[in-house]
Amino acid sequence: MLGSLAQKTKEVEPEIEEKSLSIIELLLSGGTGGVVIIAILFILLFVAVYIYFERLFAIKAASKFDDNFMNQIREKVSSGKIEAAKILCAQTNNPVSRLTEKGISRIGSPLDDINTAIENAGRLEVYKLEKNVSILATVAGAAPMIGFLGTVIGMILAFHNLASSSGSADMGSLAEGIYTAMTTTVAGLVVGIVAYIGYNHLVVKTDKVVHQMEATAVDFLDLLNEPA
Repeated sequence: MLGSLAQKTKEVEPEIEEKSLSIIELLLSGGTGGVVIIAILFILLFVAVYIYFERLFAIKAASKFDDNFMNQIREKVSSGKIEAAKILCAQTNNPVSRLTEKGISRIGSPLDDINTAIENAGRLEVYKLEKNVSILATVAGAAPMIGFLGTVIGMILAFHNLASSSGSADMGSLAEGIYTAMTTTVAGLVVGIVAYIGYNHLVVKTDKVVHQMEATAVDFLDLLNEPA
């Protein structure tokens, strides 16, 4: 008796269908608005990755520095070979050598003028190193907000459908609309995190080159202050 009752109960229980959803289907299931937001975020991700690697290679090239460079400059300047020192700077071709060349070209002027010329050249070199890096900071801040905007739009549409159906909407459909809307927030956070990490890494790399330039400028000014 009990066995037959249990068997009937199993027959009555509906089978729960497990829904599987791929990432692509999830990204494209948010309607036109959601797809537009996701497309914008992908464009921002591409821009952030491109700027990161382009600046990373540029900063790495700028950070290549021969430790013996200043010794050679000191030897040539001390022996009066100013043109040879300029040629050496031109052949090296990095921010440090360009700062040094600017200082060498001002030899004979007051030290304050030489220092000012080096500082101005240093600002220009820092500007070149930081070119487009601020875009990464903008993407890091804007991407999460754009993703959240897509979520808000999706939530509004989901509850609008619920209101239009006089509260009789299927809870499964409502839940599906909500988690679909949340995908834009996830995408925005991912893009923002990638851009934020890339920005901070470039800032650290740039600071190392700037410190290298400052140390070289101090060494050059000390060279000019040495007694003849």
